[in-house]
Amino acid sequence: PAAAAAASIGRRCRHLPTDAAAAAAVAGYALALDITDRDEQTEAKRAGMPWSVAKGHDSYCPLSTPFLLPEGGSWRELRMWLDVNGTRRQECSCAEMIHGVEELVRFCSSVMTLEPGDVLLTGTPAGVGRLRPGDVVTDGVEGHV
Repeated sequence: PAAAAAASIGRRCRHLPTDAAAAAAVAGYALALDITDRDEQTEAKRAGMPWSVAKGHDSYCPLSTPFLLPEGGSWRELRMWLDVNGTRRQECSCAEMIHGVEELVRFCSSVMTLEPGDVLLTGTPAGVGRLRPGDVVTDGVEGHV
């Protein structure tokens, strides 16, 4: 599993020209649990097939309750974590991310029209690993979920 910050789009938008316009299109944030079936992904890659099937099963991307940032707050101040069976596997500050939310929203809007309710995952810190039947996963964003 992989913890990822998620940005929810609040208005229809296309070809956003600036980071400010991209930030204004974000309605809120959530924590996503990005699940990938690695065996299925490997097989799809080997067969030259799309590997979206490895991420597309029911329940493979649960989202937390959405939250807003405090007035003047920045998504870069968020700290995410993920534990499996009580052992910390991931922990990071969103400030460490290579691409910012604004850049992600702007880029996606250059490729496709974004609609209210669309959710964009920002990526995940180091520590991605396999789950086994019976594993217990807990994750969160400090101060939010």
